[in-house]
Amino acid sequence: MLRILLVDDENDALEALEWKLNHYIDNVDISTCNSPLKAIDIIESTKPDVVFLDIQMPEMDGFTMIEKLKYKNFNLIFTTAHDEFALKAIKVSAIDYLLKPVDKDELLEAIAKVRSSQTDLKLEDKLQLLLNNINGSPNDKINISADGKVYLLEQDDVVMLKSDKSYTTIFLKNEQQIVVSKTLKEVERKFQFSQFYRVHNSYLINLNHVKEYLKGLGGELIMSNGLTASISRNKKAELFKKLYLD
Repeated sequence: MLRILLVDDENDALEALEWKLNHYIDNVDISTCNSPLKAIDIIESTKPDVVFLDIQMPEMDGFTMIEKLKYKNFNLIFTTAHDEFALKAIKVSAIDYLLKPVDKDELLEAIAKVRSSQTDLKLEDKLQLLLNNINGSPNDKINISADGKVYLLEQDDVVMLKSDKSYTTIFLKNEQQIVVSKTLKEVERKFQFSQFYRVHNSYLINLNHVKEYLKGLGGELIMSNGLTASISRNKKAELFKKLYLD
């Protein structure tokens, strides 16, 4: 049974989405709420599997609501009538969204994604990436602890990160290298910004520093510092979208 919470200040929208979920989706238990303040308490106490969240609400918008949440172990799907900037930020954050009025086929696809649970990032990481993009944090520095000091890195100075078992090397555009005694998975949390993408188990790259793509089974990227980064086959399609490649 999939436990779903619908949050929207418009009762008509709540009723319409609830009706579609009940009629087109099997094994669902649906709750509704027209107040984001109340929704925070409901999420903390009931811990739903999925939350459909409206972006534009008078009490507080959807982004403010998720910032206030402590419990974040659920699948999030935004619903909105219009908001081009928000949709762009949501898309690059790998969070799903549906445009109102919600289309039946798109709703089925969104639920199918939830049930397959095919995702690379935890919701908490996706939310951090989303909030970074919404709040305009791309100018914020990235703090990295290594060599007994804390480096404050400009995002554009980072070319790529490479994993070496329990160590991660950060390559900067001035040819400096910083070796961190943590796995790439651990360090990746510091790089939840839209310009960074994990293209391989061993590589996280800055999309702004990609200079060439070499075709092959998975393919390789030539970065601005001349180093190469391998591409996993299952990352290739998404990478092409991000780089606007055919």
